[in-house]
Amino acid sequence: MAIKLALIGGGGVRTPLLIHGLAESGVDITELGLYDTDHNRAEVMASLGQSLAPFPIKPYAQMEQAVAGAAVVLSSIRVGGIAARARDERIAIDHGFAGQETTGPGGAAMALRTIPVVLEQARIVECVAPDAWYVSFTNPAGLVSQAVATHTKLKAIGICDTPCELFHQISVALGGAKVECDYAGLNHLGWVRRVTQDGVDVTSQLLASDTLLKKLYPVDLFEPELIRSLELIPTEYLYFYYAQRKALRNQLKAGSTRGAEIEHLNKDLFSALANATPQDALEIYRQYLMRRNASYFKLEAESGTAFANYKDQPDPFAAASGYHRIAVDVLRGLYASQPSEVVVNVPNHGIIDDLADEDVVEVACHITSTGAKPTHKIGRLPDSVRGLVLSVKAYERTLIRAAVEKSRLLAQRALLEYPIVGQWEPACEVLTALIAADPDLAYLRT
Repeated sequence: MAIKLALIGGGGVRTPLLIHGLAESGVDITELGLYDTDHNRAEVMASLGQSLAPFPIKPYAQMEQAVAGAAVVLSSIRVGGIAARARDERIAIDHGFAGQETTGPGGAAMALRTIPVVLEQARIVECVAPDAWYVSFTNPAGLVSQAVATHTKLKAIGICDTPCELFHQISVALGGAKVECDYAGLNHLGWVRRVTQDGVDVTSQLLASDTLLKKLYPVDLFEPELIRSLELIPTEYLYFYYAQRKALRNQLKAGSTRGAEIEHLNKDLFSALANATPQDALEIYRQYLMRRNASYFKLEAESGTAFANYKDQPDPFAAASGYHRIAVDVLRGLYASQPSEVVVNVPNHGIIDDLADEDVVEVACHITSTGAKPTHKIGRLPDSVRGLVLSVKAYERTLIRAAVEKSRLLAQRALLEYPIVGQWEPACEVLTALIAADPDLAYLRT
């Protein structure tokens, strides 16, 4: 079946990597339509991506034109650009919280400016391509997926590469053998409960070894004793819950944030691309991805970066896991007659006993032409993480209400419910600063 794809946020820096994945997907793609509020960036990404794709890539000035006739609409937007992330992270630090774009006060600000735009775009998709699958990469992915599931009728699947990255590292730590990981949680708040290798449960072996546990993350994030106490293997973003003070100390010591780093990298990238020949552009982009990957979590965990050693990084286009691989697996399941098992974000519908049916959860699903169906029932969450999941989901529900109802009071209550903040006065102070600095949050100033 030949299909048209559309990408909202097509000017994003990861677009060529996604195009590379789409080119390898086996899906018969007639066209990839790109839309971005910055049309010039969409044109740059289309030009760069066309060298990777056997199908036409067309940037559109209007979203309706890009989406019309699409069987799949991919969403990967960043409202306010990378400058907004860097600003949010700095404000969070100034108020005593680690600066991060999807967790903490920075994640709340990102959600508050993103959800209204996503819902507006979703309504356009509903009108122009009502039968399309809506596959969202947009961060903060859990909050955005929950908002879309609650307030639209789209056939939506939320995706993130964090779980599959952990699965890949578990496989590498165990010698590269194929493993199966029993995973459950929310986006950027999930844990592996059990690991099996050739049908044999190797969870205890993994948990008992400091050496193996330290191989699971890009840097030294969690003490082995912490992981053993949970009897669960956390995804990397739990660092901002389990080591909030450490992350803040390292950011203060480094005098920067991840957002500021990427802002600098992006400026260098577009400056280099502006003067590059077509032959050089792809290599410039490859080097950019390697530099970006090399510095991942270095600042928050070690108060430094690894730009100098980026050439030791593997080729991002050949990586066994990552952002583009998840999209490929989902598309193959939907359209290439290759059912896939992928961890995605979908409504709960009784999979996790502790959460409501309408709550979006992150679990393994079978992806087929009928959509994403959870592979098995999770049941009750372990005692060690149940309270955290329930409180974060409460925060998500309230923050989405704040964005939809345009309520500053609800936004402050959401931060009160959020474990990382959890106090009324600090919630008021940091929220006031975030709103004052962000023109996209003007709707909360009254």
